[in-house]
Amino acid sequence: MSKALKRTLIIVCCTVSAALILLALIYFKIIHLNSLFVGKNDVKGVDVSSYQGEINWQRLASQGITFAYIKATEGSSQVDERFEYNFENVSQTGLVYGAYHFFSFDSGGEQQAKHFIATVPKREGMLAPVIDIEYYGDYADHPKDKDEVVMQAKQMADILEQHYGIKPVIYTTGSCYDRYVRSSSLEKYPLWIRNVYFRPLFAGKPVFWQYADDKKLEGYNGEEEHIDMNVFFGDKEKLKDYTIK
Repeated sequence: MSKALKRTLIIVCCTVSAALILLALIYFKIIHLNSLFVGKNDVKGVDVSSYQGEINWQRLASQGITFAYIKATEGSSQVDERFEYNFENVSQTGLVYGAYHFFSFDSGGEQQAKHFIATVPKREGMLAPVIDIEYYGDYADHPKDKDEVVMQAKQMADILEQHYGIKPVIYTTGSCYDRYVRSSSLEKYPLWIRNVYFRPLFAGKPVFWQYADDKKLEGYNGEEEHIDMNVFFGDKEKLKDYTIK
């Protein structure tokens, strides 16, 4: 083997090793690439649930965020145990706020919509309701039929839009976007995409981006010490377009 070939192989091996190490550091969230794409002047917000425990909303609101989404319901019967407290107390801050629903693959869209409506009051200035479509249980390995999921989610979205007077937002992951949202009737709804590793470049045109799930802020004491962070792709004035009039 010539010296030139050996040198080339060494360079290739070193490059591949460096790339693998970098990917590992990103995967284990030691390096946060997303922080490079989120500026201090961007419109940032949080989404929370009972996992954050009791939240001091005045304290949380003082840490550079503009909006907050609160988990309200799941499926056709579950209500987040902290929803009522969170929904009333966030309204006493200057945050723009709204509620989200965790979509169940095991319940009908109409039943889920009625459950959300019965739980979440309609308020002027509130952010559009969110339908959170993501895998749970063993559905990642055994996905639900696309046509069935799209039909039920669309049914829920139609009922929510009629009641609240605004198109709901579809929150989803990259894999669920590819399976259920892309090239379906759900694609017409505003998109909130989750990608905590890289900026979403290929998942439609998101309105919101969940860029981190391991941030720590002050003002909550739940079993989950981290909080989800999000960016709105627009300014504060544009955010009003996604609120109930």
